[in-house]
Amino acid sequence: MPAKFTSLTPALHHYIMAHHSGSRGDSQPGPRSAEPEDELLRELRHETEKLGGISQMLISAEQGTLLSLLVAATGARAAIEVGTFTGYSAICIARGLMPGGTLLCCDISDEWPAVGRPFWQRAGLEGTIELRAGDATQTLQALPPEQVFDFAFVDADKTGYDTYYELLLPRLKPNALIIFDNMLRDGRVANESLTEPDDVAIDALNRKLARDERVQAVLLPVADGLQICRKRAAG
Repeated sequence: MPAKFTSLTPALHHYIMAHHSGSRGDSQPGPRSAEPEDELLRELRHETEKLGGISQMLISAEQGTLLSLLVAATGARAAIEVGTFTGYSAICIARGLMPGGTLLCCDISDEWPAVGRPFWQRAGLEGTIELRAGDATQTLQALPPEQVFDFAFVDADKTGYDTYYELLLPRLKPNALIIFDNMLRDGRVANESLTEPDDVAIDALNRKLARDERVQAVLLPVADGLQICRKRAAG
């Protein structure tokens, strides 16, 4: 039986990027969506690329569209992001929230989010997005017990992913989504012998999520790999 996957070539990736589906939004109540990689997001991407090699931490355009789509599809009103970088993913998540929704962004400092803050303002999201700078573990531990979320996105230090997962899961409502980025590590997770700490940590979490009965998980080859987990009712 032939393998049920298609190898991604540069030409095929270009085709994928040329065939997003989106909406410019209207005056009707509902999620504030936008055409994929609209002018504001393109400007933020270009501004981030000026930072040099570190700009590789920026999510891809299709990932941003997927985040907006999933947030909107779940009707999320309260979202949290661990690892904000220059704020591209924050815009994508915030745009998918229902009216009056909020996004709490956790990042180690304000250095990189400061690049994106003017774009949050231009997008009309300054009142929607709240940034808390500092160690994310401490930020999560300090949240009020009653604060819960409909959606979570984790794209921070890889060795901290499992800690963030265990701190976030109790705060997720039943059927809420938690999404982890960079879960394929450029394909290295398939190697039999892993030595790099980040690779080891991600491989361990992939294995854990696959058998964790608290969530329903699927690992998808989008960009560098996304683990999409739905919290079960009893999770």
